[in-house]
Parts: sequence; C-alpha cells; structure tokens
Amino acid sequence: MKELNKKLAIVQTKLKAKKSSYNSFGKFYFRKSEDILEAIKPFLIEHGVTVTINEEMISTDPVPTMQSTAIFSDGENAIHATALVGVDLNQKGMQTAQQFGAASTYGKKYALGNLLLIDDTEDADAGDKPSKAIDKIKTAAKPTITMEQLKKAKDYVQAGGDVEAIKTKYKLTASQEKALINERKANIKETS
Repeated sequence: MKELNKKLAIVQTKLKAKKSSYNSFGKFYFRKSEDILEAIKPFLIEHGVTVTINEEMISTDPVPTMQSTAIFSDGENAIHATALVGVDLNQKGMQTAQQFGAASTYGKKYALGNLLLIDDTEDADAGDKPSKAIDKIKTAAKPTITMEQLKKAKDYVQAGGDVEAIKTKYKLTASQEKALINERKANIKETS
C-alpha cells in the first residue's frame, strides 16, 4: 500500500489537467472529467496503475442522489475518493436522462478531483479570464465593515490611502464606497 500511496502522490504532484471548455454565460474556463482522464493517461502505464470510476444511486428520496467513486489501483491495492451529487429533476429544458447524465458528469469530475487533488480555483498561469462567479464568492467571504472600521477607513483615505485597498479587505455598500471616494477627492483638492 505504501508503494501505491507514493505513485498516487507522484501523479497528484505532476498532473496538469487543462480547462478546455468555456462558459460564455459566466465568462470562465472550466475542466470536464474528460480533461482529467485525458491528462492522467500518460501516468497509467508509466506507474503500472489504473483509474476507474464507479457510480451508484444511493438515495431517491427526497432527491435522487448519486455517488461517484474514483479508484486508483495497482491491481492489488486501491485508493478511493467519492463525490455525492443530487440530480436536479426540475432542470428546465432537459429530459430525465439528460438530468441524470449532467449529475453523472459532475460527480465523476469531483470524484476525480478529490482523488487527484485538483481544485477549481482560478489558475494564475492558465490564461483563464477572471470569473465573475469567483469574484462574487470572494466578495461574499469578506467581512462587512463596522462603523468603527469605517471611521478608520475615512481617516486612512484622508491621509492619502486608496479606497481599492479597503475594498480588498472589507465588503462596502455602494453608499459607503461613494462616501470614501468623496473623502479621497476632497483630500486631493485640499492638498492641491
């Protein structure tokens, strides 16, 4: 088992799965399970391993739920990683088979990602266009600025600080941002 762990660690470290698909609505690139499977093929013979994916329905109530299991094996030992996916039966414009197929594809991708330590963050060197969805998540994760912090932010801006620097740390409402920008403009006029 120790040897299999070593082989998996090598693959996890060296594997590069490209994001070959583009979402024109969200304006971002993404990878599919096929991208991951294609990227892993060169490692299989080199390290004497196989990668397989098993799927099973584990629940039907209240939502059909599929479990995808990615398996890394040397023929004697195996390492597993799973992903659970609910099937959205209310997906508009899709027939039932398509709804299950979409869930299957999603489950395979995330089971492989879990096994091979592939995350879906933006790659700084992959030439990806910035994702609006990721920007929204980053903004939502920022703390809302308190009144005391807002006072300090105004002092910072009056001393010549940049409003953008504050926005990287805190979530601002449109009116708070406008007030800080006006403080900055007023400070520039006073010092000119």
